[in-house]
Amino acid sequence: MKLWEKGIPTDQKIEAFTVGNDREIDIHIAKYDLLASKAHATMLASVGLLTQEESEQLNKQLDHMLKQEQEGTFVIEADFEDVHSKIESDLVKALGDTGKKIHTARSRNDQVLVALNLYFKAELSQITEGVEKLFETLLKLAETHKNNLLPGYTHLQVAMPSSFGLWFSAYAELLIDDLYLLKAAQKVVDQNPLGSAAGYGSSFPIDREMTTKQLQFADLKYNVIAAQLSRGKSERTVTQAVANIANTLSRFAMDICLYCSQNFGFIKFPDALTTGSSIMPHKKNPDVFELLRGKCNQLQAIPQEMIMITNNLPSGYHRDYQLLKESAIKSVEDLKVVLDIFEFSIAQVQVQDVNLDDEKYQHLFTVDAINDLVTAGVPFREAYKQIGEQVENGSFKAGNTKEHSHLGSIHNLGLDKIQAKFDKAVS
Repeated sequence: MKLWEKGIPTDQKIEAFTVGNDREIDIHIAKYDLLASKAHATMLASVGLLTQEESEQLNKQLDHMLKQEQEGTFVIEADFEDVHSKIESDLVKALGDTGKKIHTARSRNDQVLVALNLYFKAELSQITEGVEKLFETLLKLAETHKNNLLPGYTHLQVAMPSSFGLWFSAYAELLIDDLYLLKAAQKVVDQNPLGSAAGYGSSFPIDREMTTKQLQFADLKYNVIAAQLSRGKSERTVTQAVANIANTLSRFAMDICLYCSQNFGFIKFPDALTTGSSIMPHKKNPDVFELLRGKCNQLQAIPQEMIMITNNLPSGYHRDYQLLKESAIKSVEDLKVVLDIFEFSIAQVQVQDVNLDDEKYQHLFTVDAINDLVTAGVPFREAYKQIGEQVENGSFKAGNTKEHSHLGSIHNLGLDKIQAKFDKAVS
């Protein structure tokens, strides 16, 4: 069954190509299409396009399908083009002509739009929870290891003293920036497009504000063309928010892979979190973080794919939009897994004592030495020159670690401030 079926057969080769992977992908939005159909049926009765009895019959059958979806027994068979045709077919099979009335005043276009927006709303909330869990783990690690010094690098050259507390809390605070964009994406999709039909509304006296309240959208996408034009824009916004989190995690994963290397030796992980080599028995590879890095880089590519598909499309619906659904849903589902695995793994990190007396760190405290001279009254440029000469002639000797007192430095991490900022971002 197809919602657009008119009795004219479609070439099977063309049908297979145009359907694509919709049956598999649509399982993710089945729940939301069912919920939107319930709201639509209730609204149709309120404006006299269905009887109250018909609306109740439709809602009862939709509830039955929702239960199937929750139990994992809802299946989109190969006979169907997508979830929308599956649901309508089951309604017709169970209710006859009443089932045929569910599509009154809507199109498959606004069905997809509303289901995707409801899906994004729910899943972005789950992603927010995943970000929050990872943030809390990083802040705990920062507190635990705030006194463990760590060499800081610029240009991959030894630079200045850092700490594990500073490192962990740096990525925690970056997640707050990502959360701002995630919240913005949630706001974009928290608008109800239902009732826009094929992009030009309907001559039926439907109540779009009613379905907005029923589906708990924050607002309505009032202009029906704007609702249609949101297809592509919403997916780009969501996948960009996902990509920003992925960017933070890919850079963090790269740090972790470096710091696990024997050439750094700053951290380790339990053997159960590492993998070996088929020919080198000594290997304990951080494959999980290498794969996290790779997956995060894949996620960062998806928004560009969205732009290339939708760029310069004129107003109105185009079948190109179908191609967005798979990548958008993959983006969301993959990030949930990435956040879970990242938090699970980083929580088990084993911070190592770093021997800062090692020769390769002999110049780690040159800036502190300059600052000591400045504090003693030597002009900065002169102090810089003096220490530079000592470095060049090999006479530089590092003294005790200078206290870094300003907010956000190694001895004053400001973890409470970072926590407060995060709480505000979440709320």
